Amino acid sequence: MNFDPEIFISYAHLDDEAGWRGHKWISDFHRALEIRVSQLLGRQIQIWRDPKLHGNEPLTDALVSRVRGAATLVSIVSPRYLKSDWTRRELREFCASATISLKNRSRVFKVVKTPVLRAEEMPPLPELLGYEFFKTDPTIGRPREFDDPEGREYWDKIEDVAQDLSQLLAMLDDPAIQQSAPGKTVYLAETTTDLAAEYSALKRDLQQHGYHVLPSRPLPLADKLLRDFVRGELAQADLSVHLIGKNYSLVPEDASLSLSEIQHEIAIDCAEQGSLRRLVWIPPALEIDNDKQKAFAANLRLNPRAQRSVDLLETPFENLCTVIHERLKQAPVEAKKAGTDGQKQLYFIFDRQDLDSIDPWRRFLFEHFEIVYPEFEADETRIREVHEENLRTSDAVVILYAAATEPWLRRKLRELQKIAGYDRGRPFAGVAVVVAPPTNPSKRLFDTHEATVIWQPEGFTSEPFLPFVERVKAP
Repeated sequence: MNFDPEIFISYAHLDDEAGWRGHKWISDFHRALEIRVSQLLGRQIQIWRDPKLHGNEPLTDALVSRVRGAATLVSIVSPRYLKSDWTRRELREFCASATISLKNRSRVFKVVKTPVLRAEEMPPLPELLGYEFFKTDPTIGRPREFDDPEGREYWDKIEDVAQDLSQLLAMLDDPAIQQSAPGKTVYLAETTTDLAAEYSALKRDLQQHGYHVLPSRPLPLADKLLRDFVRGELAQADLSVHLIGKNYSLVPEDASLSLSEIQHEIAIDCAEQGSLRRLVWIPPALEIDNDKQKAFAANLRLNPRAQRSVDLLETPFENLCTVIHERLKQAPVEAKKAGTDGQKQLYFIFDRQDLDSIDPWRRFLFEHFEIVYPEFEADETRIREVHEENLRTSDAVVILYAAATEPWLRRKLRELQKIAGYDRGRPFAGVAVVVAPPTNPSKRLFDTHEATVIWQPEGFTSEPFLPFVERVKAP
């Protein structure tokens, strides 16, 4: 397809006035974008903007022809842009000239130079995610524009725009690309502002590796519309990734849960009904003050349903990127209903004070079993009910003897002896006590005939677990 130009930059000329640094924002953006998109495509691209016209001049037939002939239109959104009849007409003319989307990708790119209210944007801008060339200073609540063309934040955003533009232009260049089978798709769940940098970096990394990243537009802020939209987006995804921060995210209209909780809840549903993989990341040593967010994080770590078919990582961000790429290279999982694969259930018992140190054992056990956990975030009655239900339904038990006392451990072993009282009807396939750090004289003397003792005084290693795992998994 022949387009001239390939990129049309629509902007308000007031936004290209030299600032206090002496830089012209639009001119710098034009040059930076031209360099990076050309590098990504391996050829010189055509970008056009009018350096002369002002908002009070008529849009000539020649300009209308250029707008209609463009492959893509980049709108530089600002308060002045929204007030200009000229920029509004450019956008209308482009949208009227042809189909403005290709394989669910918009040919209109919204670059937000200065924050504006979404309600004031003209169509189709409100439906586009946009690229924000600013960030809000949390200390004063005021946005700060990226106005340094040599700054890292500025070039990170240029990279985001350039990656998406180059992918779309490549599709327009080659009809074979348009018809080819799509690559892997990742649903990167919207997260809270405290993880905005990690979210942007991950999205950029995925796109640079050729993956398609959803959601394709801003999330609706009404509960039913949000759920319908997220479910539709997840239906296209091979993997959903959820970044969990310290803040409790926005609660949509008519909803009782936050955006983060709703997206995660729907991802669980989709994973149970199809082939979606899930990955949840919590920054290591995360400190959460908000009670609702604490409960959400605890649910992610301990709820058996949330734990099913998921990788829960509490590792450095760099490790997260590595794991995501590993998962995307794996073959798709077969669609199945939860609980229908015959995998055995293991009850992993540990004390509350060990919650932050269980991950190495939890991850290993989850490779072999469906895991259920103790309940901590409830009243005593509910905690006991969950404990008894887990004892009734589980095939095996592992008790982590770490920071807890030996009397606590002995009490847990006595509870296992009351198996008949829980109406199990069958013995456990295996019971193990993992003796883990910290070490002390009492632990060094510990032994029991009631369970297999797995010694791990230096921390987790997988080899001592293997005989126990094989015994439990045996028919």
